[in-house]
Amino acid sequence: MMAQAVKKKAKGAKQSNRIYGLITLAMPSSPVSEQFRTLRTNIQFSMIDKKLKSLIVLSATPAAGKSTVAANLAVTFALQGNQVLLVDCDLRRPSVHREFGLKNTEGLTNLLANQNGNKIDAYLQACEVEGLSILTGGPVPPNPAELLSSNRMKQLEKDVAERFDLVIYDTPPLFGFTDAQILAGRVDGTVFVVHYGENTKEDVLKAADSLKMVNANVLGVVYNRAPGGQKEHSYYYGYHDEE
Repeated sequence: MMAQAVKKKAKGAKQSNRIYGLITLAMPSSPVSEQFRTLRTNIQFSMIDKKLKSLIVLSATPAAGKSTVAANLAVTFALQGNQVLLVDCDLRRPSVHREFGLKNTEGLTNLLANQNGNKIDAYLQACEVEGLSILTGGPVPPNPAELLSSNRMKQLEKDVAERFDLVIYDTPPLFGFTDAQILAGRVDGTVFVVHYGENTKEDVLKAADSLKMVNANVLGVVYNRAPGGQKEHSYYYGYHDEE
């Protein structure tokens, strides 16, 4: 299984007008950004027999850094020339909008609830990356799991798969909620983010069992905040593990 390790962004990294957490924009020539490009390449090669159209980024527990990984992956795929859509499906604690400095007054929950009869274009937001569109989570609903398992959500997945080269979904943690499991069984591939030093072996095995139950296609594991690498670089450490 392919594994990439990422570490917390260095506090001294030059920000200018870039968004915090998006190392692939703030420091595109850094070893960190190269790690994300390597991750992108490994994901593409893991789907060599089938075109990758949809990808989910999830974690076992909160605060593992999955949203930052999802955002940087979306940027990296878009910079390759793909038309990419990043969807915030963490309807309990949406955060993708913060990664890009966007508003979250309306988003996926409004679209699925069909409150105003608007089409998806009314909720898509652009960012500074050409080819990358963002669908934020929107207001926190009382029934996230029901919305994500609804026929409207399934139809949305089909519609955006036809429109974009790649759709990346950011989800809630696996433990405690069924939201991530629901989506993992429907997308082409899954990237599992492990919080180094926080998630135990038991956490990983339990998460693997949960994903196996829905026949999720796990393409790789990202070890986030792992030690190693140069202190001035974020996310700098990676290895390839065949086990």
